[in-house]
Amino acid sequence: MERHGGTVPRDVGALLALSGIGDYTARAVAVFSYGDRHPVVDTNTRRVIARAVDGRAQPDAPAKKDLERMTQLLPEGVAESAVFNAAMMELGAVICTARAPRCEICPIAASCAWLQAGRPDTGDTRRRQAKYEGSDRQARGGVLRALRHAEGHRMPADAVLADWPDTAQRDRAIDSLIGDGLVEAVDGLLRLPV
Repeated sequence: MERHGGTVPRDVGALLALSGIGDYTARAVAVFSYGDRHPVVDTNTRRVIARAVDGRAQPDAPAKKDLERMTQLLPEGVAESAVFNAAMMELGAVICTARAPRCEICPIAASCAWLQAGRPDTGDTRRRQAKYEGSDRQARGGVLRALRHAEGHRMPADAVLADWPDTAQRDRAIDSLIGDGLVEAVDGLLRLPV
């Protein structure tokens, strides 16, 4: 708010400098809100590229090279590149799904390397996310939920998740939320930022 005068910045670098904004969100804002030409890569886009271009059943783990790959595929025109970005995401979400791809109605089936190779099982090398139950993510969510439901969105720090089975994990979750700017600690209270 203060840095950009209440206006969401257009520049990808300025967007990336904002807390909680990553490659996908920064580029999506620049492309879909401002009409700039950038690669927008989500999990669906990565899957379409893996199958249609590389002939693999699943993409590798997300990496910076994904942006380079998408840039190579983007049409040169700004308007066309925005449509292409949206189409790749939609194709992966609706047709080229992870578990049950609908190749029979895919608009790019004739040029899909994976389909032309007979839809081989090339494995899945992506790292699996740890289970949620008992995780730091669950503890962070619990802290935010408690503050969201507390009167005035604030409560004594020692009362937040007081019954959490692992106090070190609870404290780690609180510290990480403070570090991320999602929770503030003031005079023994935790609160959601105003």
